[in-house]
Amino acid sequence: MCNDLYLNRVKKLKNNMKKNGISILLLSKPEDKYYFSGFISSNYYIVFTDKDNFLVTDFRYLEAAESKKELFEIIQINNHFTIFDFLKKYDKMVLGFEEKHMTVLEFKKLRSVFPLKRLSFVQEIIEQQRMIKDDEEIVHIKRAAAIADEAFTHILDFIKPGVTEKEIALELEFFMKKSGASHLSFDSIVASGYQSSKPHAGASDKVIEDGDILTMDFGCVVNGYCSDMTRTLAVGNVDHEQKEVYEIVKKAQREALDTICAGKKASYIDKTARAVIESAGYGNYFGHGLGHGVGLEVHELPRLNPTYDTQLAKNMVVTVEPGIYLPQKFGVRIEDLVVVLEDGIQNLTSSKKELIVV
Repeated sequence: MCNDLYLNRVKKLKNNMKKNGISILLLSKPEDKYYFSGFISSNYYIVFTDKDNFLVTDFRYLEAAESKKELFEIIQINNHFTIFDFLKKYDKMVLGFEEKHMTVLEFKKLRSVFPLKRLSFVQEIIEQQRMIKDDEEIVHIKRAAAIADEAFTHILDFIKPGVTEKEIALELEFFMKKSGASHLSFDSIVASGYQSSKPHAGASDKVIEDGDILTMDFGCVVNGYCSDMTRTLAVGNVDHEQKEVYEIVKKAQREALDTICAGKKASYIDKTARAVIESAGYGNYFGHGLGHGVGLEVHELPRLNPTYDTQLAKNMVVTVEPGIYLPQKFGVRIEDLVVVLEDGIQNLTSSKKELIVV
């Protein structure tokens, strides 16, 4: 991505710093650092003041950091001169830090430099900015979603009685990485039969059997940006109850997708889907929120749940994933990844949603 894009993001952040009385800001969370710099390493910090941008790293990454010298002044740290030593000259300023990411030990070191009254939380400021995706971000998310769709089509020919959940998960991972993904958005959920009633069941050694409901929740990362999708299918045959539950979940998702647009409250979208499931008598079996934001992290703001009343805005990217989970029997979840538009959505997940029997 071009330097102008990062400079615009930094400019917006600095305006928010000023509004909130923050004169220096320390970034340590990998996703936030990448968002404002595009730089990747295992050990670096970003420090912003009103006038200056610093990228602070150690000897191992100095040469790589030179690629960012048009955006940042590069500062070297080591065992004798740490990030906290660097910050000492700013100890009279109000420093903002990512309170959800910093460890207790790091906070203690920060407190040794700044009195408590000069420390300010900034996680919400950054999360609010990252909620609205720019065009470049959406391009990468679209590609990650397309690879996941391709992986789903591929895996349909791989699934059969006798293979294990782990084997399916590995095949999904191999296909997505071979197709251009750098890594997975998260460990793939592949849950069959009674395992599928657990919303976040990990792939196990369980063998796929005839009559199983099979839920696969997976995604991949392209240029730092995640995708996330879920499809549920049947193996061998499907009984009446399985088909009924599947159709209820599909209807709930369709109602929610048709409701989403800029200006609608996130809680209202959740309520729309939840009402369908509750009216069918399965309200007690839908225990999680309808969806969440996706970007550099697979779970980020906004949240689509009963209590999150923030209004959706254009270019937010969210999942829509209602589910019904019947303990010890089976579960069904269907999940699409969508971009919020002024008057609706752009659905980035194209895999069909009619119940597939393999």
